[in-house]
Amino acid sequence: MTTAHAQTVGVVVVGTGFGCLTHVPALRAAGFEVLGLVGRQTGRTEERARRFDIPYAMTSFDAALALPGVAAVTIATPPHTHAALTLQALAAGKHVLCEKPLARDAAEAHTMLTAAEAGGLVHLVGAEFRWATGQRLAARAVADGAIGDPRMATFLLHIPLLAGPGAEVPAWWSDASQGGGWLGAHATHLIDQVRTTLGEFDAVSAGLVSVSDHTASDQAGSDRSGADRSWSVEDAYTVHFRTRAGVDGVMQSSSASWGPMLIHTRIAGTGGTLSIAGDTVSVADAHGERTLAVPPDMVGGPAVPPPADLLVTAYDLLHATGIDRGPYTALANAFRRRILGLEVADEPPLPTFADGMAAMAVLDAARRSAAGSGWEPVVTPQIPGKPVP
Repeated sequence: MTTAHAQTVGVVVVGTGFGCLTHVPALRAAGFEVLGLVGRQTGRTEERARRFDIPYAMTSFDAALALPGVAAVTIATPPHTHAALTLQALAAGKHVLCEKPLARDAAEAHTMLTAAEAGGLVHLVGAEFRWATGQRLAARAVADGAIGDPRMATFLLHIPLLAGPGAEVPAWWSDASQGGGWLGAHATHLIDQVRTTLGEFDAVSAGLVSVSDHTASDQAGSDRSGADRSWSVEDAYTVHFRTRAGVDGVMQSSSASWGPMLIHTRIAGTGGTLSIAGDTVSVADAHGERTLAVPPDMVGGPAVPPPADLLVTAYDLLHATGIDRGPYTALANAFRRRILGLEVADEPPLPTFADGMAAMAVLDAARRSAAGSGWEPVVTPQIPGKPVP
């Protein structure tokens, strides 16, 4: 007899890029049975399904939702498609794990959250790095008072990935109307880290810029964009923020800065300063500097790089190291356990559509600010009968 702990759950994956590179292996490792793959292009979808041993390759989402045994859907498609796909899956009674950014704006995310709550279905957003060792350990250390009261935070990432003239990205990424740009693609990770470590955002002041010069004319009909396509989005951002608890911080990142990679995460408090370097977390205070021990429950799985021949665009290379595999497996495991009604640990808290909506509210405020309005309050839509995140 199969116990609930060992029971597999049938799932359909929508998206043949990150969906295959990360969702499929993480879902399988967590105990899901991947029954179908949904994509836009028949040939690519069939090839990827064969490559990853997925029984059904489909371009019809309706047909995929009707497959016997499907209880859940994961969505790894461009942001502007998330709402329609999610609402369709929820209407069919399926539990949903959707990538970030959750939607095009907080209002659209609010619609998704309302539908999921009304249907009593499990809804999670792909904030997998809540399970990353460094982030988990840092959040616990701050909560335990390791640096006193947090007062200042710095999050920096500068990489040359999209600096070169031949750098390619998926076409949606270079189009603001489709939810593209480095702010949504990258800042959603940092926003989630701030919210889980330092609390809710109060207001932001942002600048969105293009470091690289992507100015030439469009390639009509192309599903990829490089230096030969005009971009309507930023490849870098600076977001000055304040939290409700009084932390003053900066999130700054560029995907197109020549030179060595710059990664720096630092939180200064009344009793010390915490720094994160990968999975290593250190605290400096009046007694010196020490590296925090990693508790057994925070030891993550090894990085598992995806097949190199599937990393087609420069944007794909963001996933080349495979550092998201372990955290995503933990997220998928929590998704499965919640679907089966099994106990799920309180720490880290599960990233639901409410978290996705809260992140969209920060992005909305940053975009308003960058348009010239200065400091903008972060206003999250409210669900009747539910507390504001």
